[in-house]
Amino acid sequence: MTGYHGAFRGLASATALLLVVSTAAAQVPKLKDIEQAIALCNRVAEVAPDQRISGCTTLIESPAQTPQSLIIAYNNRGNAYSAKREYDRAIEDYNRALQVEPKYAKALNNRGVAYEKKGEHDRALEDFDQSIKLDPASPAVYANRGDYHRNRGNYDQALRDYNEAIRLQPDLDGVWNGRCWIKAILGDLSAALSDCNETLRLKRNVASAFDSRGLVNFKMGRSDAALADYNSALGIEPQLATSLYGRGRAKLRQGDTTGGNADIAAAIAIDPKIATEFARYGVK
Repeated sequence: MTGYHGAFRGLASATALLLVVSTAAAQVPKLKDIEQAIALCNRVAEVAPDQRISGCTTLIESPAQTPQSLIIAYNNRGNAYSAKREYDRAIEDYNRALQVEPKYAKALNNRGVAYEKKGEHDRALEDFDQSIKLDPASPAVYANRGDYHRNRGNYDQALRDYNEAIRLQPDLDGVWNGRCWIKAILGDLSAALSDCNETLRLKRNVASAFDSRGLVNFKMGRSDAALADYNSALGIEPQLATSLYGRGRAKLRQGDTTGGNADIAAAIAIDPKIATEFARYGVK
């Protein structure tokens, strides 16, 4: 995918696991092992996906689990598999959680993310829609559905979803950048610039945010500002095709034919369709 790198937020964390452990159940496994598994499955601290999978599996197999803790453990283990890009295994766990509780909105959202990553786009949208019906106050699902529509070129629908996500949670990671990118494509450049600036205010040193602002500045005719943004993006992510192409076009505009053509060639080597994509964004 070229353009905004808003990568699906998905992977909504579930409510923290609180298992009721009797004295007998605590013996197999031991209570301290259960407590450690809860910490790993809940991701109290940053842990590797395999550690989280191990913790959640311990809880799933524990005689101490309850229906509520079971759906959370399956959901969290699914998130860990998704982090490893093992999307089929993640979907299996989300399915297990939904077998216990069919109206578990977080698992529907997360399964939608996994389906989207697998390229099963229709099933992804079905899950996002259903998750929103069950929990219309979840900002992450609107952001995910916004990303979905952006990837399909459904910009008006994406904009509505990003607006709702921002209304519900103004500091949600990446959503301002998604809206900035869409407004840049639609030509609402002043508003796009404001959204990009807000993205970078909330979280500095994000390559995709500099990349988006670079496009905005380029379309506004501000070549120096566009070059600065693309250089910042490439300083973080040197192989970012959109920034290489955008920087190349900015250099050409300033008369640097050699440098501009070199950047454009490098971008096309990474993404052969990059020029077509930029033409859709109004850069020809």
